[in-house]
Amino acid sequence: MANTPPVDLLRELPQVEELLRCPQVSALEPLLPHAVLAGCARAAVEETRRALLGGESRSVDVGAIADGACARALAHLRPSLRRVINATGVVMHTNLGRSALAEEAVRAVQDVARGYSTLEYDTEAMARGSRHNHVERLVCSLTGAEAAIAVNNNAAAVMMVISEFAKGRAAVVSRGELVEIGGSFRIPDIMALSGANMREVGTTNKTHLADYERALDADAAMLLKVHPSNYRMLGFTESVGVSALRKLADKENARRVSTTGEADEVLVYEDQGSGALVRLACFGDYAEPTAAESLRAGCDLVSFSGDKLLGGPQAGIVAGRRDLVARLKKNPLARALRLDKMTLAALEATLRLYLNPDEALRKIPTLRMLSEPADAVRSRAELLAEEVRRRLPEGCAEVAVVPETARAGGGALPLCDIDTHAAQISFLRGSAQDCERFLVTCREVPVVGRIKKERLLLDARTLAEAEAVEAAEAVGAYFAAREDAGRSAS
Repeated sequence: MANTPPVDLLRELPQVEELLRCPQVSALEPLLPHAVLAGCARAAVEETRRALLGGESRSVDVGAIADGACARALAHLRPSLRRVINATGVVMHTNLGRSALAEEAVRAVQDVARGYSTLEYDTEAMARGSRHNHVERLVCSLTGAEAAIAVNNNAAAVMMVISEFAKGRAAVVSRGELVEIGGSFRIPDIMALSGANMREVGTTNKTHLADYERALDADAAMLLKVHPSNYRMLGFTESVGVSALRKLADKENARRVSTTGEADEVLVYEDQGSGALVRLACFGDYAEPTAAESLRAGCDLVSFSGDKLLGGPQAGIVAGRRDLVARLKKNPLARALRLDKMTLAALEATLRLYLNPDEALRKIPTLRMLSEPADAVRSRAELLAEEVRRRLPEGCAEVAVVPETARAGGGALPLCDIDTHAAQISFLRGSAQDCERFLVTCREVPVVGRIKKERLLLDARTLAEAEAVEAAEAVGAYFAAREDAGRSAS
């Protein structure tokens, strides 16, 4: 067979109808439409055809092709977006959905998702209402803002603010604050999309108040401050705080009124990024500033994320002066970027927890995981290690609890080492890489850990206690699958 010309091999490829008659494929007919099964069979044949033409295969196995068609078909029945057990130690893991929602937020989503809701209905007036109202009052209570609006994410919030107040004009920003956020999305890109002219001042490491002052001509519409939540500059550095920018803007606005008689004001706007509503004292000087602090310091507007340090769903919140937020609500982008009912429900429920800061620290998973004492994490790691040991065949691996370093993730608290503990699995049979692949690709609920020095680490800081048993069962299943494969081979 090794000498069979490729054209002869191609003739041996099965027809789609032949594959559909194979038992493993026909068994799926009650579950999937014929067109879907036929498409999967066609794709499996095409994959084999490419392998033959590329010299990757020298035989045609109809059963294997049918199995490939089945795998494709079954993928239609399994959700692509599903729950994951996060054992990485990265609290706001962007790839894993960032912040986990509080139970109160989950229940709120379920309540509005299963039926009709008051999304745009005012029960007091018995008339049409605004979806903006559901979270505005809470944001104002928590930040001291006069008004607020929530949109799809913080990048959208930044774009809308700059578009509304600086389109066709200059937004003055420090070179040291031209940050890049996830997915290579940069502040200059947002500026360009919003139609503003970016006016850079200062240098990468040092920006002085005089740099901003020199940039304030008649074209300047905004002093933009971007909090570098995903990095820190250390050493010979200097930046200008919001309070100093407020004084500069007030001085310039007074000059414009006295010169032209028109109130063409320069705004002070801060893109705060991470969205802290409470100061996490456990991080000391590294704790992120809160939105309330920025507004008290003199920002006209401040924007921040809902799914980072706030611990809620993906959202971008803009808070500040009533007249400015009113303009944002009328901006066409407000409709294009608006939140759906389920996100609003989750955000409202999360914000309500902040009315009692102690309750927020206890009930919002992100805050709880970030601030939990290391000793409590160690107890959970020991439980996890014991659950893993109970499920291991003798002589397969050694399990220990080790101190480790967790991270906030999500572009927040970049220099903060968070003490944690992990269950460390040292492999006597198999390997950390194979086990990691099994835990992610072969489990209905993937378990995502990390590898360090050929050992698998399951970090307990990002694991709920109930998830420790699930993670241990998944590790046990890996070793059981290896033993089954070994018996089959012998």
